[in-house]
Amino acid sequence: MSVTNEPPHPVRDLSPEALREHTATALGRARERSVALTDAVDDGELTRQHSKLMSPLVWDLAHIGSQEELWLVRDVGGREPLRPDIDDLYDAFQHARADRPALPLLGPAEARAYVSEVREKSFDVLERAPLEGSRLTEAAFAFGMIAQHEQQHDETMLATHQLRRGEPVLHAPEPPPRRMGAVAPEVLVPAGSFSMGTSVEPWALDNERPAHEVHVDAFALDVFPVTNGQYVAFLDGGGYSDPRWWSEAGWAYRSEHDISAPRFWRREPGGWWRTRFGVHEPVPEDEPVVHVSFYEAEAYAAWAGKRLPTEPEWEKAARYDPATGRSLRYPWGDDEPGVEHANLGQRHLRTAVVGAYPAGASPLGVHQLIGDVWEWTSSDFSAYPGFAAFPYREYSEVFFGPEYKMLRGGSFGTDAVAIRGTFRNWDYPIRRQIFAGFRCARDLRPDERS
Repeated sequence: MSVTNEPPHPVRDLSPEALREHTATALGRARERSVALTDAVDDGELTRQHSKLMSPLVWDLAHIGSQEELWLVRDVGGREPLRPDIDDLYDAFQHARADRPALPLLGPAEARAYVSEVREKSFDVLERAPLEGSRLTEAAFAFGMIAQHEQQHDETMLATHQLRRGEPVLHAPEPPPRRMGAVAPEVLVPAGSFSMGTSVEPWALDNERPAHEVHVDAFALDVFPVTNGQYVAFLDGGGYSDPRWWSEAGWAYRSEHDISAPRFWRREPGGWWRTRFGVHEPVPEDEPVVHVSFYEAEAYAAWAGKRLPTEPEWEKAARYDPATGRSLRYPWGDDEPGVEHANLGQRHLRTAVVGAYPAGASPLGVHQLIGDVWEWTSSDFSAYPGFAAFPYREYSEVFFGPEYKMLRGGSFGTDAVAIRGTFRNWDYPIRRQIFAGFRCARDLRPDERS
């Protein structure tokens, strides 16, 4: 059932000139980040595969340009193809990541020249295209889709940087300190229906649509993501050696791969240490744990006497405003993310301590739902009622099913254009190189159901 109590969106109220400027800014911010991530290393590092889980950085760069050419230059702009000969090389469905280094890829100089030429033509299309008349051009959707696509690959490239060995090459200021006092560890999310997804967000992707009513039973949810200090208690309590806390699939995976801690952690005399973008440092207790798989998150939750939230539970906690009964665009309201709201955009090269963003809390009092770490939920990736694939099936539809688990909320490596209260991410439950953490939920006791 579709619903109408959705928030307004500022893009819909922009004049055509202002919309073009807004869109150009989003595209420009993405390109600045792509350049920074690829200019940070030499050509040898660009073409090397740092992990079989990831593509060479130079593949990501040219793929960004290829997708932009396909959608903006050729489709929206109706222009002649620039490099039809490389379409298959940079089709993510044609070649597995592990196989991409063996392909005849564009070299660093050629890739940079290609993406620059594509961007010049895209900006010309943006200046000339009517931003109405079709679903692709309405409210500059195709341009917003490409800005999001580039930022998503920027986050992928950031994960590749985390996997590379060598001295640090990326630098950023430290995130803010804790800015609030002590709070209760969990909040009660009341029973009832809310509007999940969106039918009005102009740049929302197909899997976020349409808005629909979902009933959620009352439950309790952690105010903050699980911290490193909390996770160490699970480690030191033998959590990785006790199959009671693990699902059958999780225990099998943990055992086969001899997993004994979050990825990039190592126990040393005096405590736990981690490697973060080439920096070797003690694990900070008050930051959200990151680089854990769904299976590890699920096991911790069971050990703690809790569980992972479902995807509808997560979204209700993030968007529902009990004062108005309306679903907000973001936990803090309908305004775009500011530096006071969330740790986003690679502004800092780490998670912030819990309590660092009180201005970003949801009306129910849940903190840091956006930014810092992607949060595993217990839900599989599935279509919303009324889902329609757009603009191509391969964006979402081919991934629906129990093989993928849902992640919500974005990370410190996610840009604001590629995250919102309705945004949905998915991955295999074994993934540990992504910037993923979690928070716990629990069912209410009988004495709490009043």
